[in-house]
Amino acid sequence: MLINSTFTLTVPTSTILPRPYGLELIKQLHQKLNLEMGNEIIPSVSYSGITGYYISSRDFLTFHPEEFYQLSLSGLNEISAKAIDYLELGDSLEFLGAKFNIINREDEITSYEELYTTLVGNEPEPVRNHELQFITPTAFSQAGSNLPLPVPTLMFRSWLERWNNFAPVYLGGDELITYLNNAVLLKHHKIQTRSYQLHKGYVNGFIGDVKLQVFQRADPLLANVANLLVQYARFAGTGIKTRLGMGQTIVKESD
Repeated sequence: MLINSTFTLTVPTSTILPRPYGLELIKQLHQKLNLEMGNEIIPSVSYSGITGYYISSRDFLTFHPEEFYQLSLSGLNEISAKAIDYLELGDSLEFLGAKFNIINREDEITSYEELYTTLVGNEPEPVRNHELQFITPTAFSQAGSNLPLPVPTLMFRSWLERWNNFAPVYLGGDELITYLNNAVLLKHHKIQTRSYQLHKGYVNGFIGDVKLQVFQRADPLLANVANLLVQYARFAGTGIKTRLGMGQTIVKESD
């Protein structure tokens, strides 16, 4: 089972939160989900933090009553997905003295088998153009440091690692990444660097729009596997610290 649940939020009055509020919020959500936090090498929950328009100062974020905000939670295995599916938050979400009203919830529910069958097993016409939007800072761990750039190989490696860890269908290892590295081009990007504050410091990441193109010469089966991994990013997120709010990824419909 796979689930992505998106809650639409508002605030009754102007609301101020400290910049590193995200850790406290995800801890509270894990308690409500009855899930332990931090005991997995590869996290089975990805989380967006609260996204939308807010004003940031040095140490605080101000949310406004005329705006709509969103909070997304994804479960990547049966236990976390069912916990999110059964999650009842009521009419509001309260933490650190702030109150967010919950006005809507939308759930996308599928399974690894369904995704694989639809996007690969049924041998559909390959999708060769992908448009992604990274709505929270995204980065990759590389050689002991963090790289805030949309490198296709690192994106696919991130998605493949999660897929192989949780899915019953193994897609491949380094040989698949090597093939995709030679078959997928970073066609266009419009990104900017954004720092993400955690409890003990900052992590630099990128946000913005990225277009990937699969070469026409690429094998149709492998092109479909690439599409499968791109679509999986809607649930898994991209890169490091997705359980703490980084790497939230929206896959847009390509022309």
